[in-house]
This record gives sequence, structure tokens and C-alpha cells, in this order.
Amino acid sequence: MKISIGSTSLSTVAKRERRLTNERGSKGKARRIASRFIFAGFLAAAIAPTLGVAQQLPSNEKIIASGLLAPRGLRFGPDGDLYVAEAGTGGSKSTGKACTQVPGPVGPYTGGPNARISKISPSGKRTTVASGFPSTQDAMGDLIGVADVVFMDDVLYAVVSGGGCSHGNPNSPSGIAKVNRTTGQWELIADIGAFLKTHPTEFESADDFEPDGTLYSVITVDGKLYTVEPNHGEVLSVTKGGTIKQVIDISASEGHIVPTSIAERNGKFYVGNLNLFPIDPQWARILTIENGGYEDHDVPGFDTEGYHIVNSKAGFTTVVAVDFGPDGLLYALELSDMAGNPAPGEGKVVRVNRAGVVEDVVTGLVVPTAMTFGPDKALYVSNFGAAPAGMGQILRIDVALSY
Repeated sequence: MKISIGSTSLSTVAKRERRLTNERGSKGKARRIASRFIFAGFLAAAIAPTLGVAQQLPSNEKIIASGLLAPRGLRFGPDGDLYVAEAGTGGSKSTGKACTQVPGPVGPYTGGPNARISKISPSGKRTTVASGFPSTQDAMGDLIGVADVVFMDDVLYAVVSGGGCSHGNPNSPSGIAKVNRTTGQWELIADIGAFLKTHPTEFESADDFEPDGTLYSVITVDGKLYTVEPNHGEVLSVTKGGTIKQVIDISASEGHIVPTSIAERNGKFYVGNLNLFPIDPQWARILTIENGGYEDHDVPGFDTEGYHIVNSKAGFTTVVAVDFGPDGLLYALELSDMAGNPAPGEGKVVRVNRAGVVEDVVTGLVVPTAMTFGPDKALYVSNFGAAPAGMGQILRIDVALSY
């Protein structure tokens, strides 16, 4: 996945680009590497020395599931079980010259049908709900598969991110799938990979481009699904019948900022972003997006129609999930808070307190990828989510809520 967000000044961007050029040797190469999200190969080497040591957790944290295949988005179902999207293990199928490939050093990808959705019972038992989803692995070891899950009218839907020819899965597109929880059968109701090819966003990065997208998160609002596509930089809506529409082209105003996550409150969307690598702490932000358009009567070319960005709050780092807690505050999950590349133990959960200050809630996480609040008001986190397959955990965390 590629990620970045911003509304920084031109001079700041220019300085940063010059720094990346000096550090990496070439501007283009720096951007491609910087915008990668997972770094699974790098993390395998970094995390491996700790595997033989018992994991020490604070008293308010508990591992409720382990051994998962790169866990991503998670939601509680109507049956009380916790449903978890898993990216899988990639595969060996390469499509070569059959279609446009992702540029190196990230591409090419190789794919296979081994992403899945699991559910975790209250006792911690893992059961496969549905399998055979497209999974893919890039040249750097990053895994993409099922990216998120959500329920609408008690029906399970999944974000299928590992599909598409450029991901080594030419017969299994990326998009939104409807899943039968009883039989495990699933069907793609919205081919978002095809939509992206015919509906380009305003500013796509040629050296950091995913033809089939890297869909990451989804929510439901008023009978529709809303999903975030980080690489092209947009939010899309999908109806139950599979109709796809662009809600907002974030790239048109923010450039290649790589939005990742979305929450909704009273008709407003709150979208977080990862930002470019190497990590600059506190450069990521959360955008507030409203409907209704904007008219600029003084300067031509600045009008917008429909949904548009009305506010932006910085002070975050590598945001991969946003959610509202039981206390009504906005919480954000950060992949890694340390400058440089993602590092084990640097992931954390922050929230915006009632004074408007971004404060730490949970620290010490290892490349987490998603979170959700449970019916018990505890926080559930996909830990080791961006690590190699088989290392994934789900943590249950008792959070001191702020009413």
C-alpha cells in the first residue's frame, strides 16, 4: 500500500523532497519506498529476535488470538463473535506482461487464493468463516488480501484488496464482497479495481501507482458502504446492489497523501492518513469532510461540489485506523510513532481529548493495522498486523475512557 496525506506548504514539501533525495539517492526511488506501508520483510528481521522471549503485556491487555495471517480490519458480528480480515500469505502466480505492473522496487506482485476471514469466539477459538480470497505479496514482502470487514443489516461484507491482474490474481478482482457466514460462500458485488481504471483521480503518482488499488477500510452509513482507497486517494460509496460512486477525490486538494481510514459522526466523515516514509512524527492528520459543496466568489477554480474538506487536524503519525469511542472521543491507531521506518513496539493508540489535545492511550504496539471497540467497551487491536503471516495477534485492551 502507499500512503501519505497533507496540506503542507510548498517550501516544506520541497525541503522534504530534497532530504529524501539525499538520503535515498534519487527522488523517484525515495518516494516509492517511502510510501510503502507494510515492510514485512524488514519487520521480519527486526521482530525475529524477540520471538523466543515471552511477550510482556500490561495488566490491562490480553492476547485473545494469535497465529493470524496478517490481520487487518475487525468487527463484532451480531452473534457476538469478533470477525477478522486476514491478508493471507500471498502466492506464486505472476502475470508478467499480461497487464500493467506495479513499478519497482515495490512490484511486481505474486498472488494466490489464500486470504480469509476468521472469527474469534468469546473463549478465543478461531474459526474460518470464508476463504479463497485473493492474496498478494510484493517484491518487498508486503501482504495484501482481505483488508476489512463490516456488517450491514446483519450481512457480512468484506473489502477485497489483494485482487486484480497487477496483484497476480487476474481472475479475482479487488472490490467489495458479500459473504454468507453460514456456508462460507462469497461473491464480489462491486469490482472496484475496474472502476479505478475508468475513473482516475486528479493526482495519481506515476512512481507509486497501484492499477488495482490498495483498498484498506470500510464503514456503513445509511444503508451504504464507504471505503477508502489509499493509493489513488479517494473515498468511494457502494450500494447493496454494487453501484460504485466517488464520494470525494482527496488527491484533488491534498495530493498523494494516502488516506487509510474513515469514521462518521452526524453526517461528517473523519479520514486519517499514513503519510510518506521515512516517518515524520506528527505530520499525519485527520480530515473532516462534509457534504454541500463550497463556492469561492473571489477566485476562479476553487469551487467544489458535493463532499469537501472543511477541517484538518495534524499532530498524528502513520494513522491506520480511526474510530469513535464509547466516550464520544475520536481515537486513532498509529502504525509506528518513531521517525524513520516502522519499528516494533512503536505503534500506539491516541485520542483527541476534550481540550482538543492529542494524547496517548495505548503504547508499545507492534505494527498494528486496525482497531474496533467491542460491546464490552474494550478496545480490540490487530497487533503484528503488518508483520509476516502467522505472527498476527488480536489484543483486548481495557481503556480508561474519558466521559
